[in-house]
Amino acid sequence: MNKKVKKFLNKKNRAKVICLTAYSKNVASILDKHCDLVLVGDSLGSVLYDYKSTKQVTLDTMINHSKSVRIGVKKSLMVVDMPYNTYRNSKQALKNARLVMKKTKCDAVKLEGGKKIIPIVKSLVNNKIPVMGHLGLTPQSIYKFGTYTVRAKEEKEAKQLLDDALMLEKAGCFAIVLEKVPSDLAAKVAKKVKIPVIGIGAGNKVDGQVLVIHDMLGMTKEFNPRFLRRYMNLYNDMTKAISKYSKDVKSGNFPNSKEQY
Repeated sequence: MNKKVKKFLNKKNRAKVICLTAYSKNVASILDKHCDLVLVGDSLGSVLYDYKSTKQVTLDTMINHSKSVRIGVKKSLMVVDMPYNTYRNSKQALKNARLVMKKTKCDAVKLEGGKKIIPIVKSLVNNKIPVMGHLGLTPQSIYKFGTYTVRAKEEKEAKQLLDDALMLEKAGCFAIVLEKVPSDLAAKVAKKVKIPVIGIGAGNKVDGQVLVIHDMLGMTKEFNPRFLRRYMNLYNDMTKAISKYSKDVKSGNFPNSKEQY
């Protein structure tokens, strides 16, 4: 386990963990000043490429964006999502995770799933690849769920989620993301496991929070889940700025005498 992962583990029950996604160097360099963890999420599929689901994201795409993010991240823990169909078994997972670690110089990888991926998690951890888990609404399994609604509201699924979290911890995961689950259940999970639990739509009784950077900055307009707080309205600000630029170019106002050689 590398030093950054050990330091991250020590944040449990001490200070709230700050996490955001990044897909490029410039954004990553800004986040690095404020975040404990920068996640190169397969959410880039919908945010940057307008894919209908994260299942369309390829390993090469994740690696290329992660290489850019790595340039901007110096202090924070950098975690890369393993995309759909790249960890169907232990052998495939190890091969692809090693490729991601080697080419991107990231600190860890993130996998979705519970009981079914335990052998894969163990294999990666045994080969010195730090793993972050992901439970609750797991976008790569959206066709199985059939909806993006809140997970684990029923007692049976809630119990399974808690069991999965404990199994992931025992298998060697250094942290777990909980997405779109009831806040009481998330709090219970965070209390039961000794590793940090990062929430997205999981209430405020977990160890930290993560949001997609484009959503929290207001670059997206269509996506409006209850858990999202927009800290800017960048869509409107950019629209105004680009409109002004267009008018200035058309009128000959840009560039003016001080803006040329």
